[in-house]
Amino acid sequence: MIKTTPPAAAEPLAFGGSVWVKSGGETLGGAARVALLAAIRDTGSITAAAKRVGMSYKAAWDAVDTMNNLAGEPLVITASGGRGGGGTRLTASALRLIETYRAVEREHRKFLQHVGEAIEGFERDWQLIGRLGMKTSARNQLAGKIAKITRGAVNDEVELGLPGGQNIVAVVTHESTEALGLQEGGDAFALIKASWVMLMEDSPAKLSARNQLRGTIASVTRGAVNAEVTLSLDDSTTITAIITNQSVDTLGLAEGQKAVAVIKASSVIIGVND
Repeated sequence: MIKTTPPAAAEPLAFGGSVWVKSGGETLGGAARVALLAAIRDTGSITAAAKRVGMSYKAAWDAVDTMNNLAGEPLVITASGGRGGGGTRLTASALRLIETYRAVEREHRKFLQHVGEAIEGFERDWQLIGRLGMKTSARNQLAGKIAKITRGAVNDEVELGLPGGQNIVAVVTHESTEALGLQEGGDAFALIKASWVMLMEDSPAKLSARNQLRGTIASVTRGAVNAEVTLSLDDSTTITAIITNQSVDTLGLAEGQKAVAVIKASSVIIGVND
């Protein structure tokens, strides 16, 4: 079971981000520190400000010291009493920093909203980008839509429709079906290790393996003992098998030849993007 994102029925996607203020190579502050400054401005107390923004007293003082040091000038000034008491106020530079940050933050939000609205098909493309960035040891990663879910006594049978019209079936537990939020019509992908894929000639045969994907051999790369054989299922989908050189010779496998990839349903792992 693999889950790389919330289920497909989540809220619509939108751009997000944060604004950070830097001094040279050091970070002066972001939303949290600016919120602390604003709370100090409003309350006149670091203790009260820390409580308002959900920060410990020590963390608030450390943040103030860091901001003062990085700014190269005082941003927060405490009156007599120091850490144990006395009033606290912001300098004109700190007040200006808050207003500048808020203005930049407003423009930043407008920019993100504009970008999200300007890119047609953003949600679909972003989910694709998520799949492209996925890292896994399984050589074969096949994306498709769930065509059918058949409930069993213990396990479920999930049928995934591939772009070229062929289907691949996986057997998963009820728990996995629920945890992944699998639904008919939803997007998902199948992960299959190359060593789990068997190849046979494209001729009628009765096998217990549920998945028999037909295609054309795109490449055969021999190693010292094993060979890597890539089968094109359609214009955009390939599946790779690792078999022995002897098997390649016995089957007479060569580029351009029709062949069938055979995979047990129990060897197919189903995943979704959150």
